[in-house]
Amino acid sequence: MIRDPRPEDFGPWRALFEAYVDFYRNEVPEDVTRATFDRLVQRRDGMFSLVAETESGEVVGMANALFHASTWTMGPVCYLEDLFVAPVARGTGVARQLIEAVAGRAREAGAEKLYWHTQEFNGPARSLYDLLANRVSFVVYERKP
Repeated sequence: MIRDPRPEDFGPWRALFEAYVDFYRNEVPEDVTRATFDRLVQRRDGMFSLVAETESGEVVGMANALFHASTWTMGPVCYLEDLFVAPVARGTGVARQLIEAVAGRAREAGAEKLYWHTQEFNGPARSLYDLLANRVSFVVYERKP
């Protein structure tokens, strides 16, 4: 089942988020993780989250997204920033369900586009993404302001 996270989901959401951050060889300070979860649950700043729950109530996946304005559209666009499924639930359709649920939220909000990015080395996820969306040719650059 895909649903909105509740405040009591912080522990399992945090475990998924930390595994996601570790996969991308990065670190997020604990206070940022906690504040992010609170913003997602409260749907502040255009942010929202969805979690995947098993029949037994275990949270096994999460998708964190945000709406933002664009200079190329009249309506908002939706950025799927974080998507992670616990190893125990991989291959069960959870990632697809989460992406489709985010797409549903984007449609409800009148978003004109849903987008996300991943690392080149993330082959298993990319094989799913290639079925669900069009790959574009943009290259991402980052720097400190």
